Amino acid sequence: MDRDEELLRGRIYGQDHDDPQQGPQPGRDYAELVGGPLDGLLLDITGWTRGEMDTGVALPTELGKFGAGGRAMYDPRPGDRRRRWDWSGDTP
Repeated sequence: MDRDEELLRGRIYGQDHDDPQQGPQPGRDYAELVGGPLDGLLLDITGWTRGEMDTGVALPTELGKFGAGGRAMYDPRPGDRRRRWDWSGDTP
């Protein structure tokens, strides 16, 4: 694992790197992003409906195939009670 990957582990997607509360917070629900450019980050899904969670997400990131302005797509893993979402590709 390189230094960049190390820094991303256990962090919340969208949180500033210098946020004093970088890790998961009590009372919040998270999905773990698996694979792709955001591997290891947690996505805060607190308050999401079942329909929103079933749809998956396209998350803005500069780390994917398309660089700035691109998005990494993640879909919930069927039947996974641990809430892991798998990377399905990048899109512009």
